[in-house]
Amino acid sequence: MLNDPLSDAMSTIKNAEQKGKKECIIKPASKVIGGVLKVLKEEGYIKEFELIEDGKAGVFKVTLNGVINDCGVIKPRYPVKYIELEKWENRYLPARDFGILILTTTNGIISQKKAKKDNIGGKLLAYAY
Repeated sequence: MLNDPLSDAMSTIKNAEQKGKKECIIKPASKVIGGVLKVLKEEGYIKEFELIEDGKAGVFKVTLNGVINDCGVIKPRYPVKYIELEKWENRYLPARDFGILILTTTNGIISQKKAKKDNIGGKLLAYAY
């Protein structure tokens, strides 16, 4: 029984990275997981991903780079103003300008770097470094 599909997806990626695998399968697929994977790809943490329809919810096939040290979800999903992002970076990331926070905003799912640039806040979803 899945309680949090995003958490399961991040755990799958982390475990595959630690084992040194080149790819992993994430199921079930969802728009939120797809948005997080898109941000991870834009920031260079994964090579690529594709949605494979299986007649149910679908699955994501993710090709890994081997650069993720740790990743996970942030629970509860705290609401964050853009001026508070520095505080949350200090809490979840090991060093300044090392890693990303992933937020859901009115502009979609984006990294904290883009949120700072656009001066928007949102809710924290995940982190990766």
